Amino acid sequence: MDAERILATAGVASPRVDAELLAAHVLGVERGRLPTIPLVDPASIEQLHKLVRRRATREPLQHILGNAAMGRVLLDVGPGVFVPRPETELLLEWGLRLLAAVREPVVVDLCTGSGALALGFAHERPDAVVHAVELDQTALAWARHNADARSHNGDTPIRLHSGDVTDPKVLAQLDGTVHLVLCNPPYVPEGTPVPPEVADYDPPHAVFAADSGLSVIRHVVTAAARLLRPGGGVAIEHDDTHGVVVPDLLSTRKVLTAVTPHADLAGRPRFTTALRTT
Repeated sequence: MDAERILATAGVASPRVDAELLAAHVLGVERGRLPTIPLVDPASIEQLHKLVRRRATREPLQHILGNAAMGRVLLDVGPGVFVPRPETELLLEWGLRLLAAVREPVVVDLCTGSGALALGFAHERPDAVVHAVELDQTALAWARHNADARSHNGDTPIRLHSGDVTDPKVLAQLDGTVHLVLCNPPYVPEGTPVPPEVADYDPPHAVFAADSGLSVIRHVVTAAARLLRPGGGVAIEHDDTHGVVVPDLLSTRKVLTAVTPHADLAGRPRFTTALRTT
């Protein structure tokens, strides 16, 4: 079966990678070990064929595999929760670098979804106190599931909160004490065409936002300004059309400085960071 050809014909963006990941999943091996597997039994070939047919309908690869990566952590994902993307790992890496020398940092992940950024950070920094906020109850259930799994595997438990980032009092008890705020909010401008994997499977409220995609981001900027302690940092993922406006929003807050735009793996504007003045 020419899995790569089938997926390419279906319009899948990375047909070879997806075909190899599906094959590795069926065979129970790492993708890099596929060339070392000399023979594949007919049952495995048939199972792979079924999975390729599912992917050809543009069902997300992560739904088929049952998980998505964030750093060195695998998170269970499925219907009702946003699938983390590789570019979001750039926020995680930035935050880890920022707090490399800080002992027992307090970290907040706003709009946590599956718990991706919070659990990715907690895995790398077991000394951190990590809070994660999510409004949608289905997504929060996925986050609890993933948090329980990571805790069972030995990671420091995170603290999950059912809350709304647009609430001016969300996590008010942490005001002025947080070392790092991370956020991958809904930011795609309403009406923007998106791939079927997003349009048909990701919850719309986790993808799209009003006000040209900025309605939630405006509240995130406000929340970060009050949550951060002096010297703390914030990283907000945004649409590639927001490369100027989000840095401008952060720059309007007098308590924030060192506003810096960052590009994603394809060189497009993807997230912006800032520091709390000391």
